[in-house]
Amino acid sequence: MANADLYILEVEGLSYRYPDGTLALDGLSLKVRKGSRVALLGPNGAGKTTLLLHLNGLLLPQQGRVVVMGREINRATSRWAKAQVGLVFQDPDDQLFAPSVWDDVAFGPANLGLAPEEIRARVAAALEAVGITDLAGRAPHNLSLGQKKRVAIAGVLAMQPEILVLDEPTAFLDPAGQADLLEVLDRLHRQGHTLIMATHDVDTAAAWADEVVILAAGKVAAAGPPHLLTEEDLMRRCRLRPPLISQLFALLRRRGLAWEKLPLTVEEAAELLLVEPRPTS
Repeated sequence: MANADLYILEVEGLSYRYPDGTLALDGLSLKVRKGSRVALLGPNGAGKTTLLLHLNGLLLPQQGRVVVMGREINRATSRWAKAQVGLVFQDPDDQLFAPSVWDDVAFGPANLGLAPEEIRARVAAALEAVGITDLAGRAPHNLSLGQKKRVAIAGVLAMQPEILVLDEPTAFLDPAGQADLLEVLDRLHRQGHTLIMATHDVDTAAAWADEVVILAAGKVAAAGPPHLLTEEDLMRRCRLRPPLISQLFALLRRRGLAWEKLPLTVEEAAELLLVEPRPTS
């Protein structure tokens, strides 16, 4: 395996078949750089959630291996892996169960057997990190979806993981809620966390990620910089679409105008519009 100082997480030849016979992962391999923001994309059934469940030991490989910070995840190390790789589920109600936000965030550290003062410090820091200190005494089931998602992230952060893995974190949020959550994730990234986000939202992935990994039929179809998302043939094969702004400029290209590359974001598009396009031949 590669240098753990460069790649904080490595997956090699990972296969997994569910009891009903469904092959969810089929020899999948990938590497995640330390400190990166990775968007994991793919259609339904591509294996995204199954892969995430392997990254912190909730599922163990039937074939292949997962290595976190130089240590292979197996039955002996799965408890350690759960502390290093924090997993936030798509539906926060799958994680929230305590009578108050404070109790929910404190649950993980308390199970580590930490001293009460350490638990209090961790909970306070996690709540502050996601901007919900004022919700500490509230009942989770009375919160909005966006607030619940922040509580779920805080509960994971209180375990002080090196890697944060999120399954569709912006799903079902309104635009303001999505922007707020992405701001939280960017703040965590600046603090040194490695972030992996599974998402169907190509436009969010294009604007947010340093690297993208596209899954299809349990394998990595492509991995690399976000501009992979502008490759129309690749995206069509993987039952995805390019970012909307890229589609607009691709249409302009077919109408006779061309720039050196297709933009991923509105900001990139604005910069390109200030540059004289060259005619297509």
